[in-house]
Amino acid sequence: MSYQKTMESSTLKKYLKKVINDDQLHDYLPEIINNFSLLQLIKNDFFVEEGNVCRYFGFIESGVLQHSIIVLGEDKTTYLALKNSCVAALKSFLKKTSSRKNIKALSDCTLWVIDCDAFNILIKNNKAFHTFYFNLIENQIFLIDDYRIDLLTLTPEERYHKLLVNEPDLLQEVPLHYLASFLGISSRHMSRIRKNIK
Repeated sequence: MSYQKTMESSTLKKYLKKVINDDQLHDYLPEIINNFSLLQLIKNDFFVEEGNVCRYFGFIESGVLQHSIIVLGEDKTTYLALKNSCVAALKSFLKKTSSRKNIKALSDCTLWVIDCDAFNILIKNNKAFHTFYFNLIENQIFLIDDYRIDLLTLTPEERYHKLLVNEPDLLQEVPLHYLASFLGISSRHMSRIRKNIK
């Protein structure tokens, strides 16, 4: 794990503008970006481990991170965080409590991160960051609702097909057993589905 302050990321800037979606707030962006620092993770490094406090809120410039919990000794994937998205064990980060999950790099990752103190100062004092956080959380709630409904209403084949349409890069970047766990499908069943759906 490598952490350093360095020049700003144009990718982070574009992402902030997209989520904020308000041209009148762009003057607030430099202050936001100046509070983020570069964090490099090597494959299998942890962003946070279960039982530890999540130190950072991060933007993923490249790579994939797995959110997971251990159930009866088995690693269960609850979410896959991709490039151009944000990552945190949010309750642990904001409340400074022990994380109930692991977040691990499935590949080498480049992230831009901010600590909790700087995060809270921006939320209170920077209009653009407040808007960014509100919009981000709203979008995440939409995604979580869709994911839960899909688990209850779609067949495994339909869930795989939806992933194929919406996130085709995942199939190249993430090992099969992580995808199967994320979709609530056994690895064996996932292999059969992949043979039948091209």
